[in-house]
Amino acid sequence: MKKTLLFLTLLAAGTATAQAEGTSSHLDRVLQKGSLNVCTTGDYKPYSYLRPDGQYEGIDIAMAQSLAASLGVKVNWVKTSWKTMMQDMTSNKCDIAMGGVSVTLARQQKAWFADVLAQDGKIPFVRCEDVHKYQTIAQLNQPGVRLIEPVGGTNEAFARAYLPNAHLELFHDNVTIFQQLLDNKADVMITDASEAQFQQKRFPKLCAVNVKKPLQYGEKAYLLPKDDISWKMYVDQWLHLSKAKGDYQQIVSQWLATAKNDN
Repeated sequence: MKKTLLFLTLLAAGTATAQAEGTSSHLDRVLQKGSLNVCTTGDYKPYSYLRPDGQYEGIDIAMAQSLAASLGVKVNWVKTSWKTMMQDMTSNKCDIAMGGVSVTLARQQKAWFADVLAQDGKIPFVRCEDVHKYQTIAQLNQPGVRLIEPVGGTNEAFARAYLPNAHLELFHDNVTIFQQLLDNKADVMITDASEAQFQQKRFPKLCAVNVKKPLQYGEKAYLLPKDDISWKMYVDQWLHLSKAKGDYQQIVSQWLATAKNDN
C-alpha cells in the first residue's frame, strides 16, 4: 500500500511539472511514437546477446519485450557499447538501457536507475587450475598478473582502481574474450559473479572465484533518462508487478535452464 501511494504521489508530481512546463512526459512520448528505444550492448550473456543472425536474446531482451508489451508499443533496438552507453543515454537515443547494467554513482550523476533487479559483485574469472592463485586483491595486484577486460565498463574501472600493478589489456569483444583465458593469453578477467557463473557452464575449464564473497559489492538495474519522474515510476511499477506475479523469475529460470546445456 505504501509503495502504491508513493508511486501515485510521485507520478502526480511529475505530471504536474510536465503540464506546468507545457511539455509531454517521457512516458507520453513513448506512447505517442509507438516504440521503445532500448539501448543494449548485445555482448553480455545471459542478459543481452546479439546473435550472428541479427536477433537479440537474453534475460533483459525478454524483459524489454515485456515492458514494450505493457505499453502497447514495439521495441526498437539501439546498439550501444559499454564505452558509449552514457553518451547515448544523455543524447536521447535511449528510452531505457538494458542488458546487465551495473549501478554506479558515476552513472547515477547523469541518468536514473530503475529499482534494483538483483545483487551482484566483482570476482576473478580464471582457468580452473589457477583458482588458488587469484583469491585476493593482494594476489591479483601483481606485475606478473595478466588482466583482460572489455573496454569502457565497470570491469575496466575496477581493474584500474584496485589492481594498478597488474598488467591490464583491454579487449574489443566481450563475447570472445573468454577464449583469451583458455588460450593462456591472459590470466584473469574481473567480471560480475552472474556473468562468471553463466560462462563457466559454457567453458568448463574456466572457474568463477569466490562467488559468495565478491571483491566488490554490486547491483544490476535498468538505466533511464534523467528527465521525467513519471517514466521512472512507470518502469518501477512494471518491474514490481513482473516480480510479484513471477514473470521475471520465470524469464530468468527459462533462459538459464536453456543456457545450462549450451556447452
